[in-house]
Amino acid sequence: MFSNLLLNFLYLLFPVVVFLIFFENRPYSYSKKILVLLSAVAMSLCMIMPIRLEIGFFFDLRYIPFIIVALFGGYKNVIPLYVVLNILRFYVGGEGIFQSFLFSTAVLLIVPLFNKKFMKLSSKGRIITATVISFITMGCYLIMLSYIIDHFDWQIWILSINALTTNTVMMVILMMLIEKIITNIENRERIIQSDRLNVVSELAASVSHEIRNPLTVTNGFLQLLKKSNSLTEQEKRYIELSLQELERAEKIVSDYLSFAKPQTVNMVLSNMSTELEYTKSVIMPYASIHNVEVEFRFNNSLSTSYDRNQIQQCLINLYKNGIEAMREKGGGTLTIDISECKHNIMIRIQDTGIGMTKEEISRLGKPYYSTKEEGTGLGMLMIYSTINKVKGRIEVHSEKGEGTTFLLTIPASLNVS
Repeated sequence: MFSNLLLNFLYLLFPVVVFLIFFENRPYSYSKKILVLLSAVAMSLCMIMPIRLEIGFFFDLRYIPFIIVALFGGYKNVIPLYVVLNILRFYVGGEGIFQSFLFSTAVLLIVPLFNKKFMKLSSKGRIITATVISFITMGCYLIMLSYIIDHFDWQIWILSINALTTNTVMMVILMMLIEKIITNIENRERIIQSDRLNVVSELAASVSHEIRNPLTVTNGFLQLLKKSNSLTEQEKRYIELSLQELERAEKIVSDYLSFAKPQTVNMVLSNMSTELEYTKSVIMPYASIHNVEVEFRFNNSLSTSYDRNQIQQCLINLYKNGIEAMREKGGGTLTIDISECKHNIMIRIQDTGIGMTKEEISRLGKPYYSTKEEGTGLGMLMIYSTINKVKGRIEVHSEKGEGTTFLLTIPASLNVS
């Protein structure tokens, strides 16, 4: 039994190890399909090579990968596993095929319902939830089994204890490994993003001022040249286009300058109430033009140190992105909620716009990536840079067609004033 147990544990580790070695850095949508395929292979191996007890009974760990995929991936990703499980069960044969089909169908219908709530839980919460669901699932399976078997003696009790213990322990171990991998990936991405922002910041500080001077001079001479009476309409049109391009170049330079290190003269220690009120007032006319209603709530007594100009620009960029995301839907509601939680300032900015895919979310904050056709991506990069400088973090939750929520978590100390 012990050797079969270890073998089944290796089968369950198979998707994790293969994914880490070969597919970790692939695009999100591609990686998700690979994980489903690898989980199907692991589930199949568990069913083909079950754990044999000394009393003659067999049981396997097929529902561990099934439940994990259902919780992390929802209905769309667990249906292939459901199909594979039942095809293989019919192929293996034996008693209880129909009951197994009914039970797997019940698990398919119920467990993925928890997908959205499950993904919002903390790492510890996900481990506990997955373990409890696995324990309940196996308990229900054993109850169903007791109705199939005519006699219910001590051997069935031994099977039940072994099955419940093994499934629970294996689920805990596997979920701890998965959560550790997720944490490591997030930390690595955070470090890479921080390094990327530092490089951009240094480049912006050293280059932007030098570029702006010749742009200003060129703009001035073109303005003078435009006033000349000897120019044809076609030549004036060329000058107008040149001025527009210079204006666009000025905007890009200004965006780059926003990555510079915080200015001492702009540094304040505050609960951000002034900045949030100011940025809300600035964005209100823009929201009205696009039929967007702004809901604003402030409940924060914590303070932190930050560059006032950069925080204001960061918030304006987020508000503007939210409003523009609702423009295609003819309007909506922009919710700005500021609260405090465990010595952190929490800023939640939620829109009811077109939303983003997980692939798009994963690329946010990278230079020159933008979901808008006319965007440069520098505005989003500036947001990540600003929050990184105050040692905060950004969480993005979005669904296509449903809207997007940005949650800014900024470390702070209690306001003792």
